[in-house]
Amino acid sequence: MSRSLPPTVAAHVPTGMLVGGRWRPARSGATFEVEDPATARTIFEVADGGEDDARDALDAAVEAFGPWRRTAPRVRSDLLRAVYEVLTARTEDIAALVTFEGGKPLAESRAEVAYAAEYVRWYSEQAVRVDGLARRAPAGTHHQLVLRRPVGPALLIAPWNFPIAMIARKVAPALAAGCTCVVKPAQLTPLTTLYVAEIIRAELEARDLPTGVLNVVASSSARRISEPLLADPRLRKLSFTGSTQVGATLLAAAAPSVLRTSMELGGNAPFLVFADADLDAAVEGAVQAKMRNSGQTCVAANRFLVHASVADEFSRRLTSAFEGLVLGHGADAGVTVGPLIERSAVERVAEVVAQATDGGARIRTGGGTPRRDGYFFQPTVLTKVSPDARVVTEETFGPVAPVVTFGDEDEALRLANGTPFGLVAYAYTRDVGRAMRLAEELEAGMVGINRGMVSDASAPFGGVKMSGLGREGGELGLEEYLEPVYVAL
Repeated sequence: MSRSLPPTVAAHVPTGMLVGGRWRPARSGATFEVEDPATARTIFEVADGGEDDARDALDAAVEAFGPWRRTAPRVRSDLLRAVYEVLTARTEDIAALVTFEGGKPLAESRAEVAYAAEYVRWYSEQAVRVDGLARRAPAGTHHQLVLRRPVGPALLIAPWNFPIAMIARKVAPALAAGCTCVVKPAQLTPLTTLYVAEIIRAELEARDLPTGVLNVVASSSARRISEPLLADPRLRKLSFTGSTQVGATLLAAAAPSVLRTSMELGGNAPFLVFADADLDAAVEGAVQAKMRNSGQTCVAANRFLVHASVADEFSRRLTSAFEGLVLGHGADAGVTVGPLIERSAVERVAEVVAQATDGGARIRTGGGTPRRDGYFFQPTVLTKVSPDARVVTEETFGPVAPVVTFGDEDEALRLANGTPFGLVAYAYTRDVGRAMRLAEELEAGMVGINRGMVSDASAPFGGVKMSGLGREGGELGLEEYLEPVYVAL
């Protein structure tokens, strides 16, 4: 593939904002630039939304909510199934967008499109499976009904690192439940969201359904969108994926309205390798868990906690695997690792690596920035890393694997749980008893045993402690957009 977005794709990317079923410019007329992080070149200019645009979008969502919540579940299901079919048919076009605005190698981008489409298919099936309850009260004096109804208009704020998957796992359950939406895509990667929004808009229009069901306002300032909407009592739901710091700020802003919230926040995932582990499988899982999207995922393995007896051999094999990765533009054949998202991300990764080496860590491979355009950092393995190094205690969000040793299971658990975060944990062991103990004792919302990937549209995704509130995916993902109503009859 060439180093420019295919013209057939570029010609069909909306650059405005979607409000009430119409694409339009920002009220101010302002735009902002979207870069290809592999070249640092501007590839698009997108409408830069402000407070008035946000209110217009909420007006449209509120107006559409009544008709949409009364729309038959089967109709909502059929809509989502049709969207799934279009996403699948346009995999190559959408994958190209993901690659050019986010930097992923094309193979990863295609996998993300498939993952996103699976959320849409899953919730097309769940739309007709919203359960209730009917029973006679224990006193025998009346009957109890428990109904579930949509919570109302929702603000969905997505991150840049998975520009279609994160939107899909918010929009699909919201629409399935009967909620309407205002979507705020990430400033760094709005193009995929805009493209997918047009797919949904077209399907709504073709079925003569309310056009204000889905509204999208991109902006160079998230606050310009979130602040007026969180202060508006008509908004009844907030779903956010991003950093814990920003999530805490949004929770504070949502508190006065007692707004229903879902928060998928930061992580600091431990990757435990025990003495009895299959090292070949552990290394394969480590590369998968660490290097997806160049390490820029909330579920990326951040700390490699390895039993002292196998630490040298694991580090050797992991180093060899990292040295086999190919760094470059995601559109180029054979590339397995793309760029980081922006210059500040490269600077931060370089900073924590330097701090670790200053403290005695050894660079086994990588450790620097190659001489090329774009925002690249070499896949890096560090050994002899202090458990107190920032590369261990902070979420690195980059292609760096620090190895820390432990002596026994108790120490492994202490190190793994010694963080305020608890999104996911990975562990490799052949001991079934240990596997079950880890499942019970690891302080994480998700645990991968002998697997380097846990995400699945049919399973609940989310964390504990400072990694968030609520769940996305699975049956629980739909519950986030429903509220129970008890009727005494």
